[in-house]
Amino acid sequence: MNLNNPPDLTKAEYDILRVLWKSEQLTVREVHEQLQEAYSWAYSTTKTMMDRMVKKGLLNRETFHGIFLYRPLISRPFGLARLVAFFADRVLEMDYGSVVSLFGRSNALTQDEMNELKALLKQKKKGARPK
Repeated sequence: MNLNNPPDLTKAEYDILRVLWKSEQLTVREVHEQLQEAYSWAYSTTKTMMDRMVKKGLLNRETFHGIFLYRPLISRPFGLARLVAFFADRVLEMDYGSVVSLFGRSNALTQDEMNELKALLKQKKKGARPK
Protein backbone atom coordinates (compact mmCIF):
# COMPACT_ATOMS: atom_id res chain seq x y z
CA MET A 1 0.00 0.00 0.00
CA ASN A 2 1.34 3.41 -0.98
CA LEU A 3 2.09 5.59 2.02
CA ASN A 4 1.58 8.73 -0.08
CA ASN A 5 -1.89 7.56 -1.03
CA PRO A 6 -3.64 6.13 2.03
CA PRO A 7 -6.81 4.21 1.19
CA ASP A 8 -10.22 5.79 1.20
CA LEU A 9 -12.19 4.02 3.88
CA THR A 10 -15.93 3.92 4.20
CA LYS A 11 -17.36 4.49 7.65
CA ALA A 12 -18.21 0.77 7.85
CA GLU A 13 -14.68 -0.27 6.84
CA TYR A 14 -13.22 2.09 9.41
CA ASP A 15 -15.52 0.66 12.09
CA ILE A 16 -14.48 -2.90 11.21
CA LEU A 17 -10.82 -1.88 11.38
CA ARG A 18 -11.41 -0.10 14.69
CA VAL A 19 -12.74 -3.34 16.20
CA LEU A 20 -9.77 -5.29 14.83
CA TRP A 21 -7.20 -2.70 15.94
CA LYS A 22 -8.37 -3.24 19.51
CA SER A 23 -8.27 -7.05 19.37
CA GLU A 24 -5.68 -7.67 16.64
CA GLN A 25 -7.33 -10.83 15.28
CA LEU A 26 -10.98 -11.91 15.29
CA THR A 27 -13.52 -14.05 13.48
CA VAL A 28 -16.34 -12.54 11.45
CA ARG A 29 -18.76 -13.55 14.21
CA GLU A 30 -16.75 -11.65 16.83
CA VAL A 31 -16.57 -8.52 14.67
CA HIS A 32 -20.25 -8.85 13.77
CA GLU A 33 -21.26 -9.01 17.44
CA GLN A 34 -19.27 -5.89 18.28
CA LEU A 35 -20.84 -3.93 15.42
CA GLN A 36 -24.39 -5.14 15.98
CA GLU A 37 -25.49 -2.01 17.86
CA ALA A 38 -24.15 0.38 15.23
CA TYR A 39 -25.25 -1.64 12.20
CA SER A 40 -28.21 -3.94 11.87
CA TRP A 41 -26.44 -6.07 9.31
CA ALA A 42 -26.99 -9.73 8.74
CA TYR A 43 -23.95 -11.87 9.53
CA SER A 44 -23.49 -12.43 5.77
CA THR A 45 -23.17 -8.67 5.21
CA THR A 46 -20.36 -8.43 7.77
CA LYS A 47 -18.63 -11.40 6.12
CA THR A 48 -18.99 -9.84 2.65
CA MET A 49 -17.59 -6.51 3.89
CA MET A 50 -14.61 -8.20 5.51
CA ASP A 51 -13.90 -10.35 2.44
CA ARG A 52 -13.95 -7.22 0.27
CA MET A 53 -11.51 -5.60 2.69
CA VAL A 54 -9.20 -8.60 2.21
CA LYS A 55 -9.30 -7.99 -1.56
CA LYS A 56 -8.56 -4.28 -1.01
CA GLY A 57 -5.49 -5.19 1.06
CA LEU A 58 -6.92 -3.82 4.30
CA LEU A 59 -7.30 -7.17 6.10
CA ASN A 60 -5.55 -10.51 6.15
CA ARG A 61 -7.53 -13.73 6.43
CA GLU A 62 -6.02 -16.94 7.80
CA THR A 63 -7.56 -20.30 8.52
CA PHE A 64 -7.17 -21.73 12.01
CA HIS A 65 -8.78 -25.12 12.60
CA GLY A 66 -11.35 -24.43 9.89
CA ILE A 67 -12.21 -20.93 11.15
CA PHE A 68 -11.27 -17.75 9.31
CA LEU A 69 -9.39 -15.25 11.45
CA TYR A 70 -9.02 -11.68 10.23
CA ARG A 71 -6.42 -9.14 11.22
CA PRO A 72 -5.76 -5.59 10.00
CA LEU A 73 -3.00 -5.03 7.48
CA ILE A 74 -2.90 -1.28 8.06
CA SER A 75 -2.21 0.57 11.28
CA ARG A 76 -4.67 2.92 12.90
CA PRO A 77 -2.60 6.01 11.95
CA PHE A 78 -2.39 4.77 8.35
CA GLY A 79 -6.16 4.39 8.31
CA LEU A 80 -6.58 7.88 9.74
CA ALA A 81 -4.09 9.63 7.43
CA ARG A 82 -6.49 10.31 4.53
CA LEU A 83 -9.25 11.41 6.91
CA VAL A 84 -6.94 13.80 8.76
CA ALA A 85 -5.58 15.26 5.52
CA PHE A 86 -9.09 15.79 4.13
CA PHE A 87 -10.34 17.30 7.39
CA ALA A 88 -7.32 19.63 7.63
CA ASP A 89 -7.49 20.74 4.00
CA ARG A 90 -11.20 20.94 3.31
CA VAL A 91 -13.03 21.36 6.58
CA LEU A 92 -10.77 23.33 8.91
CA GLU A 93 -8.38 24.79 6.31
CA MET A 94 -5.53 24.18 8.75
CA ASP A 95 -2.12 22.60 8.42
CA TYR A 96 -1.85 18.89 9.23
CA GLY A 97 0.15 19.47 12.40
CA SER A 98 -2.64 21.49 13.99
CA VAL A 99 -5.15 18.72 13.35
CA VAL A 100 -2.78 16.03 14.62
CA SER A 101 -2.28 18.02 17.82
CA LEU A 102 -6.02 17.63 18.49
CA PHE A 103 -5.43 13.88 18.73
CA GLY A 104 -2.65 14.47 21.22
CA ARG A 105 -4.85 16.54 23.47
CA SER A 106 -7.58 13.91 23.45
CA ASN A 107 -5.24 10.95 24.11
CA ALA A 108 -7.01 9.19 21.22
CA LEU A 109 -3.67 7.91 19.89
CA THR A 110 -0.60 6.58 21.64
CA GLN A 111 2.66 8.49 21.21
CA ASP A 112 3.89 5.87 18.73
CA GLU A 113 0.67 6.20 16.74
CA MET A 114 1.01 10.01 16.80
CA ASN A 115 4.56 9.74 15.49
CA GLU A 116 3.45 7.39 12.71
CA LEU A 117 0.56 9.67 11.73
CA LYS A 118 2.89 12.69 11.64
CA ALA A 119 5.35 10.79 9.44
CA LEU A 120 2.59 9.67 7.06
CA LEU A 121 1.23 13.20 6.76
CA LYS A 122 4.73 14.60 6.25
CA GLN A 123 5.19 12.14 3.37
CA LYS A 124 1.78 13.06 2.01
CA LYS A 125 2.58 16.78 2.18
CA LYS A 126 5.65 16.17 -0.02
CA GLY A 127 3.40 14.51 -2.62
CA ALA A 128 0.09 15.64 -4.02
CA ARG A 129 -2.53 17.08 -1.71
CA PRO A 130 -5.72 14.99 -1.35
CA LYS A 131 -8.48 15.60 -3.84
